[in-house]
Amino acid sequence: MEIPSLQDFNNLIEKEDLEKIKDELNFVIIDLKKSKKTEFSFGINGTSSSVGKDFILGELNQILKTRTIERTKYYLKRFVKSLSEVKTRNINDINLNRWKEYDDIITDSLWIIDKRDQSGAHKADYWGNFIPQIPNQFLRRYTKKGEWVLDPFAGSGTTLIECKRLGRNGIGIELSPAVVKLAKENLRKEKNPNKIKTKVVTGDSTSIDFRVELKKEKINSFQFLLIHPPYWDIIKFSKRKNDLSNAKSVDDFLKMFGIVADKTYPLLDKGRYCAVVIGDKYSSGEWIPLGFYVMQEMLNRGYKLKSTIVKNFDTTKGKINQKELWRYRALAGGFYIFKHEYIFLFQKR
Repeated sequence: MEIPSLQDFNNLIEKEDLEKIKDELNFVIIDLKKSKKTEFSFGINGTSSSVGKDFILGELNQILKTRTIERTKYYLKRFVKSLSEVKTRNINDINLNRWKEYDDIITDSLWIIDKRDQSGAHKADYWGNFIPQIPNQFLRRYTKKGEWVLDPFAGSGTTLIECKRLGRNGIGIELSPAVVKLAKENLRKEKNPNKIKTKVVTGDSTSIDFRVELKKEKINSFQFLLIHPPYWDIIKFSKRKNDLSNAKSVDDFLKMFGIVADKTYPLLDKGRYCAVVIGDKYSSGEWIPLGFYVMQEMLNRGYKLKSTIVKNFDTTKGKINQKELWRYRALAGGFYIFKHEYIFLFQKR
């Protein structure tokens, strides 16, 4: 079938008989439901826009529910506008005229994610890596295609893999040469349809000269910053003294983290966003609110807090097959088992 053109829908707007308008829309809906196609193209000013079948059906069904000719025409005009005009903000490529199509983008502060994405080059075999859905969500909401992303704790390359998939350029800094090798292997396995640059650098984010890496890529700044540091010493990532997971105390950890925050703050464009993924720690019978300490370090640098997100996690590698043991410990010790971590979203003033 051929769906009506934009002009056909504009012609409907000119009609004054509500029943005739709805009759014609009903015929369109019937044909759409019969069609095996999932997307349709609409031409505008020499270009075409691909629109999902479910989006079209949803809009047309909403128009059918209207009771007055004025309301019907209002929704018809809005529908035509969604097909013919693109409305985006300066921080992403989301078309706000068709915002209903982005139902997979999370806008709530509680993230319940059943399982990690293990498609393509993504793997769960590196201790301390985070789920790919986190960078996926943030890159889509806070960057445009072709922009630059910095990850100062790159690990096995999760953020950079998502950069490749979504058409964003990215630089990751990783302390361990062995993990850098793993990240590079993962990145090689991921296709690069958008021909963007992803780079993993062996280095210490508390001492590296980020400007040197910027100069190599002939850029002056980043448009998004994603920070996923060790959760202090919960997992020891190396034996290096400059590894945040080897900090002798929480104060030492925050001091080292603060250095990274100081070094990366000037690299982010004003008005752009930074996300920090962090969890708390339990030690010697006391809950240590590491997440909120880290949040305060970022606020001390002049960032504006935009959101506090709580994300679930079920089982860490260190606690796998130990659910009963940890339940006993919780009952005996009077505490609750960690089932969440924080994602703090900041904006540079």
